[in-house]
Amino acid sequence: MEKNPAETNLTSMTEFILLGFSDYPNLQTFLFVVFFFVYVIILMGNGIIVLITRVDQALQTPMYFFLSNFSFLEICFVSVTLPRMLTNLWTQKRNISLFACAAQMNFVLMLGNIECLLLTVMAYDRYVAICNPLHYPLVLNHKVCVRLVAACWITGVPVEIGQTCQIFSLPFCGSNQINHFFCDIPPLLKLACGDTFLNEMLVFTVAVLFVTIPFLLILGSYSKIISTILRLPSATGRTKAFSTCSSHVTVVAMFFGSGIITYLRPKSKHSSRTDKFLSLFYTIVTPMFNPMIYTLRNKDAMIALRKLLP
Repeated sequence: MEKNPAETNLTSMTEFILLGFSDYPNLQTFLFVVFFFVYVIILMGNGIIVLITRVDQALQTPMYFFLSNFSFLEICFVSVTLPRMLTNLWTQKRNISLFACAAQMNFVLMLGNIECLLLTVMAYDRYVAICNPLHYPLVLNHKVCVRLVAACWITGVPVEIGQTCQIFSLPFCGSNQINHFFCDIPPLLKLACGDTFLNEMLVFTVAVLFVTIPFLLILGSYSKIISTILRLPSATGRTKAFSTCSSHVTVVAMFFGSGIITYLRPKSKHSSRTDKFLSLFYTIVTPMFNPMIYTLRNKDAMIALRKLLP
C-alpha cells in the first residue's frame, strides 16, 4: 500500500534546519564576529564573578553565594545556544538532528526555569537582609543557602524533561525549517501537525508556574523592601539599601520582561522576527550585562576584582 506524503515526511523527519539569521546573508561574517566576542565577554565576565566570590573572604555572604551560582548558571545557559549558533554562522550548515534539537530545547527551558527560581531566591535574600537584618545570619545560614540553590536546580529538571518529551512526541510533517537560532517551543509548535492546543496549555501552565509566580513573588519582596527602605531615618542608609537592590532589579526586569512576552502572549501574536529578538534578550543580552551590572555598581565586588588583577 502506498504511503501518503504526510506519513512519508513524518517517518523520515530525522533533523531540522535552524534558519537563525539566514535572512541577512551579507551579514553572516559580521554576526559571527559580534556573537563570538559576546560569548567571550559572557564567559570571562561571569567566570570572574564565580572566581572572586570563591577566593575573596569579604564576599563569603549569602548574597554573593547566590550571585556566584547565578553567574555559573548564566555560563551554562548561554553555552547551550551560542556555540551552535556560531557554528551555523561560520559553516552555513544549519542542520540539527532531532535528538540534538530536543536536548537543546530541554536544557534551554530547564536552565531558564532554574534562573527564574534563583532570581526569586536572590530577591528573598535581599528581603531578609533589609527587612529583618538582625535575623539575616540565622535565617540564611550556609546550609539553608545550599538547600535553596539545590531546590532551584532539582525543581527545574523533571518538569522540563517531561515538557520536552511531550513536545517531541508530536508528529512533525511538511517543512523542517525552524525560523529561530535555537530549538524553542513557539517555532517548533508551528511545525507540528494536528491540534496542539493541549501542548500550548501545558506551555502556558509551566510559564505561569516558573515565570509569572516567581515574578510576582519578587514584586512582593520588593514592595516590602521599598516600604522598609523609605522608613529608614538616614538618607545615607536609604541610598546604600537601594544600591544593594538596584542591580538585581535590573537583571530581573531584563530577564523576566522578555521571558513573559515570549511564552505568555497569545499564539496569534507570535512572529518569528519578534521571537528571535526577545530570545536574544534572555539568552544573550542578560548574561552579557549581568557581570557589569553586579560588579560596576557594587563596591565590594570592585575591591575584590582589583585584588585579583595584578
